[in-house]
Amino acid sequence: MNLWILIGIVIIVAGFSLKLDVLAVVLTAGIATGIAAKMNFFEILGIIGKAFVDNRLMSIFLISLPVIAVLERYGLRERSAALIEKLKNATAGRILGLYMVIRSIASALSIRIGGHIQFIRPLIYPMSEAAAKAHKNKDLTEKQTEELKSLSAAIENYGNFFSQNIFVGASGLLLIQTTLKENGYAVSLKQLALSSIPIGIIAIIFTFIQVYIYDKKIILSKGGKK
Repeated sequence: MNLWILIGIVIIVAGFSLKLDVLAVVLTAGIATGIAAKMNFFEILGIIGKAFVDNRLMSIFLISLPVIAVLERYGLRERSAALIEKLKNATAGRILGLYMVIRSIASALSIRIGGHIQFIRPLIYPMSEAAAKAHKNKDLTEKQTEELKSLSAAIENYGNFFSQNIFVGASGLLLIQTTLKENGYAVSLKQLALSSIPIGIIAIIFTFIQVYIYDKKIILSKGGKK
């Protein structure tokens, strides 16, 4: 066995550990693996090109980047934060909990809203941060800010991951059904979708608990309101 063909894994691990450019690391790993497998250089380029063409739709999300950049340039983050500051009794936890419900319902209906770039960074996080500052009645500490960033990003993942299989036509359900069928278990997509509903509800409940704890930590921190 030619162990040199595993050189690509080593390059990826080393490149990511050194925080090098992701695209350059992946391309270098692919080319190195092809050379180790004694492939022709043009054959390697052909495989890379074919993979790009076959998965070109994956790059459509890049179109949203300049749109979000323009919106932020003209004050989207500031306006969303200002809106929340005017609302009474708004807290970071309540905003994130509400977003979790909206995101979960959208995922269950296969409505494509949300996303870290499209919603969390320009809208949900600034709104949550403004609410947290108003709730605490002073600026957040660096630790609290980082916790809020991670919590905002996590809730986007919760809403998408735990509720998407409630939609009967979800690709994840097809994968689960195929895997179960190969192991001798015949189940319908409807059965799988219905079984995913309790998981989605449980995810929402645990999210409410998590954001409630965050709000409590804000209130109990030095300078918080009683």
